[in-house]
Amino acid sequence: MAETEAERSRAGIDPAGLDDPQLLRELESLHRTRHETLLHAAPDALEVHTARTAELEAEYLRRHPERQVAPSRTREGARARQP
Repeated sequence: MAETEAERSRAGIDPAGLDDPQLLRELESLHRTRHETLLHAAPDALEVHTARTAELEAEYLRRHPERQVAPSRTREGARARQP
């Protein structure tokens, strides 16, 4: 039977089982390899990479809903930068 996207994305450790430093290391690794994966990976590898990234990012946001947002990363901040 063919493996589903959800099953493939679960190839890694459940994000809820990672402590914060491990979660950040996993995210940093995925973000570091994203561009190369987008440009050169097989479609199924890109799909798995995308699903795993979303899974880990969702866990980070769940843990840190009040994370600090840089003013320059808001619409208002972006408009202030425009000439």
